[in-house]
Amino acid sequence: MNRLKLKEFILIPVTLFLIQILSSFSFAVEPDEILKNSKQELRARNISKNVRCMVCQNQSIDESNAPLAKDLRILIRDKIKEGKKDEEIYKFLTDRYGDFILLKPPLNSRNLILWLLPFVFLILGIYVVFYHNKKST
Repeated sequence: MNRLKLKEFILIPVTLFLIQILSSFSFAVEPDEILKNSKQELRARNISKNVRCMVCQNQSIDESNAPLAKDLRILIRDKIKEGKKDEEIYKFLTDRYGDFILLKPPLNSRNLILWLLPFVFLILGIYVVFYHNKKST
């Protein structure tokens, strides 16, 4: 009986792990969107993985099934067919939607506070903990 429980104890987490891993390989790109040139398609997929879906907000447009995500994937592929470089495509998207469209926004003067605020809170938290401990002893 213990051996059966041990197998179940191991089998359930392994199964859940495999489901999670395999589900992460599913993408929302439809067959009619895929470019015939494999190098261009790879570029389009790499760009799509770095662009946030404005509807879902926690997914890239490569993973999202939202109509806006599909439109953006098609737009990116059209820009690649036109011969645009990756930087030009990212600039076009950020000019249109702002830095929020990038899953990894750049460090610049407009969002510097967002990058620094976690460190400020960390230092403030450490100070409060040490000050509180010093005061209580």
